Amino acid sequence: MSQWLVLVIAMAAVCAVVISVVVLRQRRITDDDDPSETPDVIEYMVMMIGVVYAIVLGLAIAGVWEGRGSAQADVLAEAQALHEIKARVQVYPADVRDQVRADVDAYASYVADKEWPYMRNHDELSPRATQLLDKVRTDVTQYDPKSDLGQQAYQPLLDQVTAVDQARTNRGQSLGATMPGMVWFGLITGALVTVGLIFTLQIRRSGRELLLAGLFSALIAFLLFLIWDLDAPFGDGLSVSASVFREIVLRQ
Repeated sequence: MSQWLVLVIAMAAVCAVVISVVVLRQRRITDDDDPSETPDVIEYMVMMIGVVYAIVLGLAIAGVWEGRGSAQADVLAEAQALHEIKARVQVYPADVRDQVRADVDAYASYVADKEWPYMRNHDELSPRATQLLDKVRTDVTQYDPKSDLGQQAYQPLLDQVTAVDQARTNRGQSLGATMPGMVWFGLITGALVTVGLIFTLQIRRSGRELLLAGLFSALIAFLLFLIWDLDAPFGDGLSVSASVFREIVLRQ
């Protein structure tokens, strides 16, 4: 089932629950009930709790978005370093140059096509991709350049291999969810409290009030889903793409 379909179902379910509670509660209110009698202190508390929860939601969204951006930057750095290896090896003899470029392409192709699904399913880097990267490192480190240009390019090539390995390590550290369970407990509890408090304001069964109550609860559900989806940068949904490997490394 698509995550977006799950989101739509969840939002519709939340709206249905909230509207049903409002309707059932309205049937129990007597004709002499006056909604203007809601104490000012309750309205103040509802407002303050809503503001505090909005700040918490904003911080959570900013945190997971920053984590996704950092993961995207690591992927871009890894692809760019691989591209630099292919470019800087130009000064090497043809057989060495072709071997290094072929191994770089093999690594980039495997990462883009095979390692991304592997990461989603296992929350770890693929051992096969690690072996392919080790092959690239071996190609670069074991060659002893004889020409002046080759010697000048040797250390920068080693630096680029190190950059690939570091970016790959950072990518591995970004796998899986990062939000602690205690934070999720606070977010979900806060959502229930915030939505529940709207009933203390004695909202009526008018179309406008039902619409606002439903939209408010659906918005809370959507924001929680957004945090959950962004919490895993390499998961499904709004995940970091492997397209940069094809666009930067594997392009002709």
